Amino acid sequence: MAEVDMQSVYIVAKDIGRLSEFYIAAFNMPVQFRDANKWTQFRLQRSAFALSSAEEAAQGAVGAVPVFQVTGDVRAEVEQKILSAGGVLLGQRDMGAHGFVVTYKDPEDNIFQVFSKTSTR
Repeated sequence: MAEVDMQSVYIVAKDIGRLSEFYIAAFNMPVQFRDANKWTQFRLQRSAFALSSAEEAAQGAVGAVPVFQVTGDVRAEVEQKILSAGGVLLGQRDMGAHGFVVTYKDPEDNIFQVFSKTSTR
């Protein structure tokens, strides 16, 4: 069987410019590629995260829940940046030895999570 990897994950944005600025401010992700108001792709360490216009998205595409993995204390620097950029904290879950996940929504009400292997905040 062929190996499987994640090339990218995207969410459909109503206003790509506004949402791009949110994710840049929240995570300092570098923009890898931008096609005007159709597509913005961010380069991560092993894959990519992108914002798509409805025009560029797969027909009938509806929400995805990207989970961004960070190292260290989730609440400290990352949470402050997300909230300052306009994100909203929705909840958190300590999974003990499996790690810690915090759920947010972005300015367009898309849900995303931040995961840390460290279970203590």
